[in-house]
Amino acid sequence: MSVRVIAIDGPAGAGKSTVAKKVAGVTGLPYLDTGAMYRCVAFAVIRDGVDVHDVNRVGELAETSKIVIEKDSAVINGDDVSDVIRGHEVTSVVSIIAAHSSVRAAMREQQRAWIRAHGGGVVEGRDIGTVVFPDAMVKVFLTASPKERARRRVLQSGGDVDLIEKAIAERDHLDSSREDSPLRPHEDSIIVDSSAMPINDVVEVIAQIFEQREKESGRG
Repeated sequence: MSVRVIAIDGPAGAGKSTVAKKVAGVTGLPYLDTGAMYRCVAFAVIRDGVDVHDVNRVGELAETSKIVIEKDSAVINGDDVSDVIRGHEVTSVVSIIAAHSSVRAAMREQQRAWIRAHGGGVVEGRDIGTVVFPDAMVKVFLTASPKERARRRVLQSGGDVDLIEKAIAERDHLDSSREDSPLRPHEDSIIVDSSAMPINDVVEVIAQIFEQREKESGRG
């Protein structure tokens, strides 16, 4: 039987967090932001002065850190880092941290434990449908053009659209070319290009698919 998970994968800036939160609200499932987990590890690496390329030490931090993600809060080893992990310093190194196999393995275990504890959920990230929950009830690959993602980022927090578009392209390359769990859709994923779609339309599509899968499984 499939896991009661709606897996939403996709590149940076595609609107995964916004869509996932809204889908959770519509379906009643809890929401897990896996990106916040990797950001917590990146924060710990920076705080402890660890070289981001030191695979062993970074892996140890990931394995020994207690990370608690609930709604919009992120706590690591008892410290609330909800705001600081969204800052530039963490953002600039999180892709490097997330590329380490030891870190990904540690986070996968925590993500699966979170789902077991919550009885399912809407989970967003970059390898949820392909690696973490390949048996998810619904697998979505949410994308948008780099230009559109840059435009949204500028509207949200300002900045130079061309520089942001370049940074997004570089992040896409890092995420899609890493050896461990590269960014790509699962063969069963429903690919949704949100470049020209209102967020509420995207949410409705995903929620309807989930409702149909629930009925087919006898849960709905």
